[in-house]
Amino acid sequence: MAQTPASTARQSALSEPVFRTYFYATSSATLAVWVARFLIGWTAWDLTESAFWVGVTSAMLLAPTFLLSPIFGVVSDRVDPRSGVLVTASLNTLICLSLALSAFMGWITLPALMLGALAFGCVTAAHHPMRLALVPKILSRHLLPSGIGLTAIVFNLSRIIGPAIGALIINYGNVGLAFGLSAVMFVVTSVFLMQVPAIAPIRKSRQNSLFLDLREGLGFIKRSPLIRLILLMTLVNGLIGRSLMELLPAVSGQLAGGTADALAILTAVAGGGAIVGGWIVSRQKGDPLNLSHLVFAALMVGAAILIPVIWVTGLAWLIPIIAVASGCMTIIGTGCQALVQLVVDDAFRGRVMSIWTVVSMGSPALGAFVMGALADQFGFGWTLVLAASLGIGVTLLLARKRGRFLKAEEQTPV
Repeated sequence: MAQTPASTARQSALSEPVFRTYFYATSSATLAVWVARFLIGWTAWDLTESAFWVGVTSAMLLAPTFLLSPIFGVVSDRVDPRSGVLVTASLNTLICLSLALSAFMGWITLPALMLGALAFGCVTAAHHPMRLALVPKILSRHLLPSGIGLTAIVFNLSRIIGPAIGALIINYGNVGLAFGLSAVMFVVTSVFLMQVPAIAPIRKSRQNSLFLDLREGLGFIKRSPLIRLILLMTLVNGLIGRSLMELLPAVSGQLAGGTADALAILTAVAGGGAIVGGWIVSRQKGDPLNLSHLVFAALMVGAAILIPVIWVTGLAWLIPIIAVASGCMTIIGTGCQALVQLVVDDAFRGRVMSIWTVVSMGSPALGAFVMGALADQFGFGWTLVLAASLGIGVTLLLARKRGRFLKAEEQTPV
């Protein structure tokens, strides 16, 4: 029997057994990813003591997502996404085991590490569309924001805990043991995923080439004003809010004294704000109109909170600014992801979510480059005020189109 809105208002996605099993799997995988990413970066530095080669290795981890995610988005619309996620977990297990063995045997070199980073990046590019296509198939519509918010909380906790675990094992053991732990966590992920029921892929009367299916997905976005609006909101968040988080070391240097303690405090505050933002989204229902109001409010508050930096500096002032900005950034990011999941046609879900991933992950890189260049010339005070002003202006323009979410809600089947 269908539940009424009143009976589901406070229900968590964890109340659904299949999602709860998946949540255990994704929690283990997310922690394993952050441990492995830390280890790859640390090993690159240990081998070369060169910031350049650390940057190149980091690029090897990230670049495949931009290049390959749209292709894997097509694949995720053709296959069982649960099986796809299981394959990516198994491949990550093999990569971490290979790096662990190389470290134990003393075979690990910079080329071998970069090859491992590239392989890890390619698997990540496949994982994101599969994961995003799977969640709506195992979770009720009204619980989608809850599930996405809970996943965001795990992501931000793992971003803090993962590197700490990796550093602890290196201090008391060695990097091979740490890579081995990552492999074990990916095995745990696979064990839980095998308990998630298989999902039958959508059958098509005619199978197109990958290129034609990708073009169909882009055409669907072109014909969908609501999805384009959500992508624009994601773009604004990436260019301003998430770019600020990418530049946190420089912000700390210019506005908070530049000490290691100050950066550690601001990083922890940003993590705490992100966790709160994820929790707020996890309390929402699958109502596109109300969720859009929350996202637009976060866009306005997240931009406006940056304006005081032109008058105030110092760690004490930056702590609340960074906390609020980070919380808003997470609300916007997870809220936009939930909105796309709520309004996209299931036949195009993987392809559309892969484009959303590219926008979500690519825009902070562009924004950080532009903001960093401006900050070198004019300081972070004026740069953040300019970014905040542009963010408020664009948000006001986009807010005029909020009626599209009302139409989406009216067209949703009961």
